[in-house]
Amino acid sequence: MRRVSYINLSLYFYLSMKLLWVLVSGLLNLSQSSSPKQPNIVMIVGDDMGYQDVGFRGSNILTPNIDKLAKEGVILENHYVNAVCAPTRASLMTGRYPIRTGFWKGNLNPVEEFGLGLDETLLPEMLKRNGYSTHGVGKWHCGSYTWDHTPVKRGFDTFFGFVFGMSKLFHT
Repeated sequence: MRRVSYINLSLYFYLSMKLLWVLVSGLLNLSQSSSPKQPNIVMIVGDDMGYQDVGFRGSNILTPNIDKLAKEGVILENHYVNAVCAPTRASLMTGRYPIRTGFWKGNLNPVEEFGLGLDETLLPEMLKRNGYSTHGVGKWHCGSYTWDHTPVKRGFDTFFGFVFGMSKLFHT
């Protein structure tokens, strides 16, 4: 069995966060127009992340970019998460409890014929109606049964990432 050192994981995490920061910064610059400036919205969903796993909560883990976003922005702390990621993402996208979205039973399999209901209005769709450009980076995991279930058909102008969950980022 091959082991990955904490140094390699830390470097990978640092470089991943830098890349995410560059992508988000670039995408936010694309959305600037001559109309009155609306506040930028950057939403970060971190799977398997503990409450105190970020620097601004007193962690030993260094997260300078996230700390800066927290200091200069608004921290939303009253969203309830589930033990697995898909129900949490479905709830965040719809503003509804997972049992109301059909995601109460857990994560989706890649071949499962299910996704967020096409009759649901999602957060990125609402933001677009209010003049925002919307871009997703990371993991969707809210269904990809048909093309209409994918992020670019559910309100995101662009999406770069995985549509399924259970992606192997580390090979140990």
